[in-house]
Amino acid sequence: MDRLELEERIVEVLRTVFDPEIPVNIYDLGLIYGVDVDDDSNVTITMTLTAPGCSLADFIVEDVRQRVEGIAEVKSAVVNLVFEPEWNKDMMSEEARLELGFE
Repeated sequence: MDRLELEERIVEVLRTVFDPEIPVNIYDLGLIYGVDVDDDSNVTITMTLTAPGCSLADFIVEDVRQRVEGIAEVKSAVVNLVFEPEWNKDMMSEEARLELGFE
């Protein structure tokens, strides 16, 4: 599996992670700012949350890490939680906005 295929597989997996309070996956919510795969298949995910004080932050970050590390070709995964830029609803995919009634 080449790097592009691996990145696509990671995005597929990220689309299976949900914020328990919102019925849309974290990728389509726009919470994933970056997916970086190095030459040794170590993955760094840069992401945010809908609110900095989210009580489920640890749960969501650990869910992301475990699911990405569950991909056979991934050697390790690190999740960096950032709050800049601040998330807003414009970062959501069109499908997510429709699902949540923002369109």
